[in-house]
Amino acid sequence: MNKTDNYQKHTSKNPLKKFFIRNFFETLFSLIKNLKIETVLDVGCGEGFTLNKLKENKIGKTYEGIDYSKEAIALGRKAYPDLHIFEGNIYDLKYKDNSFDLVICSEVVEHLENPQKALKELLRVSKKYVLLSVPNEPWFWLSNYTQWGNDIGHINKWSRNQFLKFIKLESYKVLSLKTPFPWTVVLLKK
Repeated sequence: MNKTDNYQKHTSKNPLKKFFIRNFFETLFSLIKNLKIETVLDVGCGEGFTLNKLKENKIGKTYEGIDYSKEAIALGRKAYPDLHIFEGNIYDLKYKDNSFDLVICSEVVEHLENPQKALKELLRVSKKYVLLSVPNEPWFWLSNYTQWGNDIGHINKWSRNQFLKFIKLESYKVLSLKTPFPWTVVLLKK
């Protein structure tokens, strides 16, 4: 079975990549560790790295993830057999309204042709919080030395402020915005 780009990113031995990933997770956890969260859905969960880290850090009690990639799901089920990860579609989440205390969508919406539709679906299934992360442009582009700044999978490119404008919705409040290099991470509250 081939390893996905995401799998390679999270298992890299490169000290700089490991530093960035660790810093990303420390930022993410600092935003949610004190929230009252029982149920977590990770949309675009890939192989389950984020869900597993949430479980290890005892953030939440039940963990579920969906991803469109059969390959990522297969890798995740092998690496983390105790996680509930399934194939799914961000535009049509098979959950009732207000199903999860926390919905996470990390490193996904920059790949989508209709990110607004996806965001509405994430907000629909959230009971309390939505945590989003995207590459912070132009810093991500400049730091992506392995591909000379070109990630062909990124359709949407947002600076910190552009992403903040994109997510502004009346029904949700921006609780926190952090920029661990080279990402933007936003926590929304219903």
